[in-house]
Amino acid sequence: METLRIIKSVLSAMIGVQKKQNLENDFSKSSATPFIIAGIVMTLVFIVSIWLVVQLALKTS
Repeated sequence: METLRIIKSVLSAMIGVQKKQNLENDFSKSSATPFIIAGIVMTLVFIVSIWLVVQLALKTS
């Protein structure tokens, strides 16, 4: 359950809809390290996803 909470928190922060209270609760209960790692992983997944979509679009045109 902890992993899902971290993923939800990072995704909310990435799109800019996380409440300040949730941010404070996340960092008061655990360290920032899992959130940083999840953020880096999700950013890499996002970049690779965009790259794949562009490659697919260029291949079909």
